[in-house]
Amino acid sequence: MKRKLAGAVVLAATVAMTAAACSSSKSSSDTKSDAGKLSTDGKGKTITVWLQSDAQKGWPEVVTQANQRFEAATGAKVNVQWQQWSNYTTKLDSTFAGSSGIPDVVELGNTQTSSYIAAGAFTDLTSSKSQFENSSTWLQGLAESGTSADGKLSAVPYYAGSRVVIYRKDLWTKAGITAVPTTITELNADLDKVKAANASDPNFSAFYMPGKYWYAAMSFVYGAGGVIADQSGGKWAGQLESDKAQTGLAEWQTLATKYSVGGATKDESDQDAIMAQGHVSAIVGNGWELGSVTDPKTGNPKLAADLSTFPMPGTAEGNYTPSFLGGSDLAVPAKATNGGLGATWVKYFTDTTSQTALAKYAIPNTTSLLNVYEAQGQANQSTGEAAKNTWFVPNTPNWANVESGNVLQNMLESIATGHSTPADAAKSADTQIATTLNASS
Repeated sequence: MKRKLAGAVVLAATVAMTAAACSSSKSSSDTKSDAGKLSTDGKGKTITVWLQSDAQKGWPEVVTQANQRFEAATGAKVNVQWQQWSNYTTKLDSTFAGSSGIPDVVELGNTQTSSYIAAGAFTDLTSSKSQFENSSTWLQGLAESGTSADGKLSAVPYYAGSRVVIYRKDLWTKAGITAVPTTITELNADLDKVKAANASDPNFSAFYMPGKYWYAAMSFVYGAGGVIADQSGGKWAGQLESDKAQTGLAEWQTLATKYSVGGATKDESDQDAIMAQGHVSAIVGNGWELGSVTDPKTGNPKLAADLSTFPMPGTAEGNYTPSFLGGSDLAVPAKATNGGLGATWVKYFTDTTSQTALAKYAIPNTTSLLNVYEAQGQANQSTGEAAKNTWFVPNTPNWANVESGNVLQNMLESIATGHSTPADAAKSADTQIATTLNASS
């Protein structure tokens, strides 16, 4: 579920044009007064849905059954057009800037929504929220990402992914470890044992931690009680220099410098392939990455029996380090021709029937179905447990510029390479974060 962000300048210009053109581009099938209302008037109509290929590869039958129920209820047809995350927002921007070819439903990564929501690029679904099943129990990180700063519903949660520790049981057992750690202190002690047991391998990482892996690093910040940034009096301020954030960064630094080899200047994009090579005992990754490590074509299937997972432990026993809740939301573009039907399709695709089926493959959008997801196996138990304690990025449209500007990635790389202390690196990052988040659009 890698999320690629488009350039902020292009995005701002595009969504501004989108908002300005919304009312004039609506067809008679969806008048302005009906905006945000679900429709079943679909006879002779076809809606266009942009979904990422994750569903095409991972749960196509979930899409099929939702389409069938939607078509039976409305008489409309569904044209699902499969998308790729790479350069996706660039495609969205150019499409939204035009007057034709606007899809009726779009999927977005939950870190991509804020700029579009702030500019009015999506239909306000607040008045119809109660018609989306489980809306009162949506996962917090997904619900927040689909909500505007003033509390309006602009995107509906679809599915989520949480990060856990993926580790080699065989290597840990050989090092004398008999149980998974329940605190950060225990984790480090176990990693010391694994590192010592494999000291003859110069390429060995007891815990491979890429230097630019900000999703992992910020989990330790939030686990220590810190935050990336906060807002007071209408102004944002970076908070990575705070004592709590520094404690979290120090915990991450230990993993990145004491136990990890060769990844100080890298991100997490190839960590699965690196683990598959056999010189890594543990990584932190999405639950589905376990399958990537053992993939017959791109990984090492011989490791399948040796891999397992556990939630990243916290500072105290029984408390897990918060996981970044990644995932996807579904939105109805404000310029959609059949927005009411699009919203109805979203209703079917995110209802209990669909989400129960989806729970075989991914974390559903509601806490009420986490038990179904966790029942699928041990790996799901870990990621499901991690999904109960999560964090999310600051809810501001300018966050995309922090992410695309590599502010956190550069800070972490400087720490992992030893070029800066956590305090100095955080001071520079806080300045950039404040400047970026407070910039006028």
